[in-house]
Amino acid sequence: MRFLVVVPPLAGHVTPLRAVASELSSRGHPVAWCGPEPALSTLVSGPVFPAGDSEPFDPALRPPELRGFAALKYLWESYLVPLADAMAPGVAAAVAAFAPDVVVVDQQAMAGALVAARSGLPWATSASTSTELADPLGSLPKIASWVSGLQAGLRARHGVLLGDLRFSPHLVLAFTTRALAGESRLAVPVSYVGPALPAASGEWSVVDDRPLVVVTLGTSNAAAGARFLAESVDALAGMPSVRGLVVDPSGELVSERVQLARWIPQPAVFERASVVVCHGGHNTVCEALSSGVPLVVAPIRDDQSMLAQQVVTAAAGVRVRFDRAKAPEIRKAIESAARYRPGAEKIRDSFAAAGGAREAATRLESLG
Repeated sequence: MRFLVVVPPLAGHVTPLRAVASELSSRGHPVAWCGPEPALSTLVSGPVFPAGDSEPFDPALRPPELRGFAALKYLWESYLVPLADAMAPGVAAAVAAFAPDVVVVDQQAMAGALVAARSGLPWATSASTSTELADPLGSLPKIASWVSGLQAGLRARHGVLLGDLRFSPHLVLAFTTRALAGESRLAVPVSYVGPALPAASGEWSVVDDRPLVVVTLGTSNAAAGARFLAESVDALAGMPSVRGLVVDPSGELVSERVQLARWIPQPAVFERASVVVCHGGHNTVCEALSSGVPLVVAPIRDDQSMLAQQVVTAAAGVRVRFDRAKAPEIRKAIESAARYRPGAEKIRDSFAAAGGAREAATRLESLG
């Protein structure tokens, strides 16, 4: 079988599908990628079909101060819909050239759904984050109607009668488990395959044997996260019983008591951690919980607030206010995290049982 994987130029969305593509390739299936260039080629290996220019869709272009509905409005009007329009011709060309049997479509690359539906091809949704499965706009009918209107305009421009472009009627791959995300509210088949994460790799020096506390806000929040990272450094500097590690992509923070790094091999470092403080990005949350590490979550925007709530509901961590938390509150949250290790280990076990990339590949093979 031939699989075409359609993705946005975003590392967090590509990561789980990279593991799935590797598994499919190991089973003898040809796999090709399609998305905006040149960014996509820096994120994947294998054949890449270009679909639009990645420069206008650089995450760094989004104003860091956006929150709530303003962030949602920007996401749809300035990112998702323009991205779909820009990618559609390239995806159509890729389908014609590669002749896939199945199209795998990230939720934020709706051009893949448009072209697959128009071409009569079976397609699967890659839900790189689980929050859409809970229908977060179900209690906000006006906003839900606004989103539906944007999708209707997109479908009309591309001659497609399909319903919600975010959810394939054939298969939705949810890279999480029910133990963390809860039950789906969608009227489409959802497979909870668990995270498809890269194997832990990379070297990281061990400074001493104190419990390790890691603070990271991901790769796209350098501007927004400066204040929170500085407060985290102050919090950890006042905790001599732990070894603090703060990931500061800007390289601007200075501390004699806390280890600072611009980048870390997260899975390898998290295996040694006792607590991870993060923004609630899906991959970061899953990487920490895959090692049974409890979390302190400070959600910034988008789906992160719902992911933080999932962590709290699963008793796998505690939540703090990103905009307001100061060093004493962050310190208190870190000190309380040990009580959430049993919940984190329960989620770890559910991840291990779900199958990850292997299960996702098997589900995709069933569409052929």
